[in-house]
Amino acid sequence: MGKLAVQKYFSLMMLIITFLLMIFTFVGLYGGNVPPAGNAARAMLVYALPILILGNIVFLIYWLVLRKFHWMIMPLITILCCIPYTGTLYKFGSLDESADSKPGIKLVTYNVARFSLETSGFMAQDILSEMKKQKVDIVCFQEYSDFAGDKKNSDSYKEYFPYHAQGQSDMMIYSRYPITNSKNIKFEMTNNSAMWAEINVNDNIYRVYNVHLETTGLNSTLRRATKMANNGLEVQNNALINAIYGNYTLGMIARSGQANMLAMDMRESNHPIIVCGDFNDVPYSYVYNTMLGDKIDGFKECGSGFMHTFRGGKKMVRIDYIFHDKELEGLSYYKKDLSYSDHYPVFMKIATK
Repeated sequence: MGKLAVQKYFSLMMLIITFLLMIFTFVGLYGGNVPPAGNAARAMLVYALPILILGNIVFLIYWLVLRKFHWMIMPLITILCCIPYTGTLYKFGSLDESADSKPGIKLVTYNVARFSLETSGFMAQDILSEMKKQKVDIVCFQEYSDFAGDKKNSDSYKEYFPYHAQGQSDMMIYSRYPITNSKNIKFEMTNNSAMWAEINVNDNIYRVYNVHLETTGLNSTLRRATKMANNGLEVQNNALINAIYGNYTLGMIARSGQANMLAMDMRESNHPIIVCGDFNDVPYSYVYNTMLGDKIDGFKECGSGFMHTFRGGKKMVRIDYIFHDKELEGLSYYKKDLSYSDHYPVFMKIATK
């Protein structure tokens, strides 16, 4: 085979890869529009979108360097179509430094990982100090624990947050404004749950949802695989892949059902809705789209820079969110780099009437 034939063959392979990248990226962009049950492979591509977009950028540069401008169109169009997705991860601009001085309520969602089972109450107190510092009005805790030795964290929080609503054992909403009503929402066959509290802020009622959806189960699968290998048991690659794929699939299906249940509950509200919580899912997924509905993603509205909310290992993903109804207006949205949990707390200031 001559040199020219080799070059043509290589160019053909690059063209095929470019085309496949474009197809997979578009499938990923719209993978969150269908329920994961029966569409697991399509739904899984949503998780690969950052890698797929990076691949398109590489091939855009590749065809640009070769001056193959007609082939460059494929990755260029694909990247342009991904702009709304990248807006859920990165927001140009800076935060409104004057937001705290404007009328409104500040909320935070925070998965505190049971305060690392710390018994002295030190960690819970440090988090309370940060809430005071940030002038928070409403806190939505997931994986909350009320016990710190022989004391209750709720006893120490009530001085600053005089009102609270307890959900399932690990769900809590604290508020500086009166809570007029609340409801627990239990999911079947899981320890995860959700709740809401209707809060009276200057004679205006807001329904605040606190949500903790099904976990992925990936870490437990990897731990089991590591344990098997350490015990001298052979771990087949395909078996491990099937286990990971199976866990993710089951998690996606469970979360989608939980999201559908919450979306139906939200339709019954007669008050403006604010949704806070740990969704255990990424932007553009079916869960994200279902929970968002016709509401506004606070980060896209008034966030700044790169947003990831999970700090465990090297998985820089955004899985904690604050959404709100369109009739409300966001003023600021940010996270704090606190090390008390494997999640970062997410803060949002919302203007009030």
